[in-house]
Amino acid sequence: NAGGRRRIAILADICEALIGAVFIDGGYASSAGLVERFWQERMLKPTQPLRDAKTMLQEWAQARGMPAPLYRELERSGPDHDPEFRVAVEIADCRPAEGVGRSKRAAEQAAAAAMLMREGVEAERAEG
Repeated sequence: NAGGRRRIAILADICEALIGAVFIDGGYASSAGLVERFWQERMLKPTQPLRDAKTMLQEWAQARGMPAPLYRELERSGPDHDPEFRVAVEIADCRPAEGVGRSKRAAEQAAAAAMLMREGVEAERAEG
């Protein structure tokens, strides 16, 4: 399992192929119509990146008077050139949550996101 990065790349390739096929078959106007119909709203929205899950979890815990999250590496598997990490995040009064990633940071982000989701914390847009 290569994780979300590969899946996102595959979806992007599919979109590109679809738009290209419509362009070849129907020309520019048809492909532009397709893009406008399905992506115009997203293209016109101001884009602000989501705040990363580790930051959100720390701020969420801090706002509730809880200690900072503690991340523990549970497992490292795979070859040295392509490792996979499994990490747990712990906060007092919360069940630990786990995440998996191709780097420790990615696994920590996944664990933080899992805890936020379980606790019902909505993803917020970064300010600035």
